[in-house]
Amino acid sequence: MSVEPVTTRDYEAHPRSEELQLTKTEIEEISEMLLYEELSRARIRDLEEGVRAQRARGGARAARRWSRVARWAARRAERYQDQN
Repeated sequence: MSVEPVTTRDYEAHPRSEELQLTKTEIEEISEMLLYEELSRARIRDLEEGVRAQRARGGARAARRWSRVARWAARRAERYQDQN
């Protein structure tokens, strides 16, 4: 048994002869589902935006921390070179 995939292009090229008739309730259910789907996408976008901002702040924080460590290491190296 084989199944051929149907793409949107195939569907548009060969529309069905009978039109799909939806009741008012079905239309409302579909609209509500699409609304929830769009809300979830908006939440995901907000979360991704927050993560990007947090990563940017974290990168700057890491750079400051490593520059402090580098200054400390340079001072320590100077001190030990002066002793020898």
